Amino acid sequence: MIPQFRQYLSRRHFLRGASVALALPWLPSIRPAASSAAESTGKPPVRMAFLYFPNGAWMDAWVPKTSGRDYELPFSLTPLESVKSDVLVLSGLDKKHSRRGDGHYAKTANFLTGMPVTKTTGKDVSSGGISVDQLAAQHMGHLTPLPSLELATEPVITGIDSNVGFTRLYGSHISWQSAGRPLAREINPRIVYDRLFGQKGVAEPHKSTEFRHLLDFVLEDARMLRQKLSRDDQFKMDEYLDSVRAVEKRIAFYARAEARQWNPDIPEEAVARDYPGAPADFREHIGILFDLIVLAFRTDSTRIVTMMLANDVSGRNFSFLEGVSGGHHQLSHHENRPENIDQYQRITRWHVEQYARLLENLRGIPEGEGTLLDNCMILCGSSISDGNRHDPDNLPILLGGRGGSTIDSGRHVAFEGEQPLCNLYLSMLDRMGVPVDSFGDSTSKLSAIDLA
Repeated sequence: MIPQFRQYLSRRHFLRGASVALALPWLPSIRPAASSAAESTGKPPVRMAFLYFPNGAWMDAWVPKTSGRDYELPFSLTPLESVKSDVLVLSGLDKKHSRRGDGHYAKTANFLTGMPVTKTTGKDVSSGGISVDQLAAQHMGHLTPLPSLELATEPVITGIDSNVGFTRLYGSHISWQSAGRPLAREINPRIVYDRLFGQKGVAEPHKSTEFRHLLDFVLEDARMLRQKLSRDDQFKMDEYLDSVRAVEKRIAFYARAEARQWNPDIPEEAVARDYPGAPADFREHIGILFDLIVLAFRTDSTRIVTMMLANDVSGRNFSFLEGVSGGHHQLSHHENRPENIDQYQRITRWHVEQYARLLENLRGIPEGEGTLLDNCMILCGSSISDGNRHDPDNLPILLGGRGGSTIDSGRHVAFEGEQPLCNLYLSMLDRMGVPVDSFGDSTSKLSAIDLA
């Protein structure tokens, strides 16, 4: 039974203390007052994230041979086994406005816009239009402390690629506030944390000599509120605060090199020196950013996230993987050589493994009558299919989560003919409550993903 103390609070409850405010996850005991018709049901909100990996995929190791539920996961998708029932594998989605232009930049910049990219050396950049995440942020960003969150693991690359005559800027951005205005991405987990939960009025909290944990400021309020919660919600709140503390500890550790008793032998040029707090290890870097995505969604600090796992044309070396010796971009130009194709698909498989782990973490958090993953749409994909051909058709696209229990997950859905990727985006916008009839080059919503 829900305690009688429950009041219809402001839109959401915060733990407060010493000029900071930490948003709580959705708890039935303190269901907030409705601020709109969409929120009056007391149901958890729907969130969406777009995770981008560069250089496409070897499609023979990506597309299942059969459609429906009883499909066999191909090599690059085998990490999805544990979350297969929560994922849609979508094949046959195209981006027709990427069939012209260069092999990468004209395809990356419009990954979330679907519209033609202007060939330029930098003076008149245009992604063709607003990106789907920012259109959603315009409509619903006022409902959360942050309208949206843009993440990456590599700094923005500028200058001109003289081989193709395009600005390299296009390879570093998928989120566009307007056709000519990309949004800045954050690669430092500590600064991301400060944006989500940090102190107000601190100009550069990440440069502070002493990292003050957010929970230290709000524990008194947390103790008082906890006494008023139901037993189930007390457990959820304790679990949530533990997860916040765990992320704080990881960020603080990597922000202070002197905290190590032993330092691994890492070449100086491999350390992100301009971004203190960002782990030098790429794998750990992605792990912390994914943890922050979970926290951001769990606390309803934002409902919209984009993340570039790497810039396009990235030369990141994946020799840490067994059987791989070389960079991703280089191996994506496989020239149909079996030894290159094998390494190329192993790198793709590793990206899918990180994605699966994120979905597992979201699924492990109860929310409402289901899980946090049930109330999410987590897209993972690339702007080209085969990296050797730079093909913008039949893109590698995964959609995890159930979009507020409206998506019929656990299937391979194979589309035939020209099916715009923007049809998927239009369907996602609909589930986010964004009232638009079209987006990009969309022709209709994807009824094939709907829960019957």
